[in-house]
Amino acid sequence: MKFSKDIAELLNEPACEHNKKEKSGCAKPKPGSTAGGCAFDGAQIALLPIADVAHIVHGPIACAGSSWDNRGTRSSGADLYRIGMTTDLTEQDIIMGRAEKRLFHAIKQAVESYHPPAVFVYNTCVPALIGDDITAVCKAASEQFAVPVVPIDCAGFYGTKNLGNRIAGDAMVEYVVGTSEPAPAPAHASMKIHDVNLVGEYNIAGEFWHVLPLLDELGLRILCTLSGDARFNEVQTMHRAEVNMMVCSKAMVNVARKLNKLYGTPWFEGSFYGITDTSQALRDFAKNLNDPDLTERTEKLIAREEARIRELLLPWKQRLNGKRVLLFTGGVKSWSVISALQDLGMVVVATGTKKSTEEDKARIRELMGEDTLMIEDGSPKALIKIVHDYQADILIAGGRNMYTALKAKIPFLDINQEREFGYEGYQGMLELVKQLTLTIESPVWQAVRTPAPWKIPLNSSLQKGDVDSLLS
Repeated sequence: MKFSKDIAELLNEPACEHNKKEKSGCAKPKPGSTAGGCAFDGAQIALLPIADVAHIVHGPIACAGSSWDNRGTRSSGADLYRIGMTTDLTEQDIIMGRAEKRLFHAIKQAVESYHPPAVFVYNTCVPALIGDDITAVCKAASEQFAVPVVPIDCAGFYGTKNLGNRIAGDAMVEYVVGTSEPAPAPAHASMKIHDVNLVGEYNIAGEFWHVLPLLDELGLRILCTLSGDARFNEVQTMHRAEVNMMVCSKAMVNVARKLNKLYGTPWFEGSFYGITDTSQALRDFAKNLNDPDLTERTEKLIAREEARIRELLLPWKQRLNGKRVLLFTGGVKSWSVISALQDLGMVVVATGTKKSTEEDKARIRELMGEDTLMIEDGSPKALIKIVHDYQADILIAGGRNMYTALKAKIPFLDINQEREFGYEGYQGMLELVKQLTLTIESPVWQAVRTPAPWKIPLNSSLQKGDVDSLLS
């Protein structure tokens, strides 16, 4: 079980500028703060996209949730990550002290049934409270079955979802990274191949596949994306990258910092949402790798892709220009999606910052101005009030806000992990603009906002033809 000093170290992240300044660490959990996701939830969703690993939830079955495919990430091959595995602890297991034995047998069953390259074990509240030593069980199982078994001590009551993200990243650095070497980079006649990592990239709806061909063209070999469409052996080789791109700093900045400390790997923060940010991320790769030939090829690729996508976006932009958006999300998306929407000529009236770092907020101010409205209160009443007060045409938020918007008859677009469309890269911008246009211009909004015919007073100023059209 993690001690308070371990949690304090994870909360007090030296790579965060505001921590250096205030020396107070990130906000400590308060009662009720895990309503947006607990530490277990954060750890599991951070590592679940590692597709060939057996992920076992050690605890009561309810902690496993909807076990089949409960993350919107996509895999290019292995699909073991889609199978929810749990020790399904019962009251009798707890009373009789059988929880550790059940975990050992669960690992045995997973190894014998699926032959994974590794097993990840997620600790939950109940076994943490009764004192199960999952580290010892995982070590014994690893020796017994000759398969790496990684303990992720992430009991929900430790704190928030973000803390769970960091616990997961910490476990990867401690137990996995550096335990294997990558295959030699393939020789290329016309350019040097560089090895890089992406940290905090989850390949939601397969959106990273919009970007991967561009990196391949530039000769950037992805050793690992932690953790979208990743494989266990890829995580093992992360220490050999020449540079790391930090995609979601709120989640796993500790991973980038520790890889820099242990292996000297430089890192930068970037985003693939929007034309401007995608181009900047590619330039930052070239800058950090200090390869003049790569820099030249990067500029040519950016010029070509920007010209191509701007031409394709032109007819859509004319339909969206000036439309007003309320954006309620967090982390890297709280500023990177703003950039994407501004590329389309849209106006972001406010943005959510509940899960954003101080650096994220600084980027928001840079994009929207010092007086921008940043939302901490994501309650339905508060969101609907902002939509009406600022005359927003659409609410862009996570799936949990969908029914709030639909009941209030407000156009809604899902931007979080449950979505079915990928918005990264130049090609992702085309998908984003299509979905925005289809949502805002859908005839359903006019239909649901029109009073029902039987609610129109007989002495209404509506003409007979108007009533007839409503009845038809």
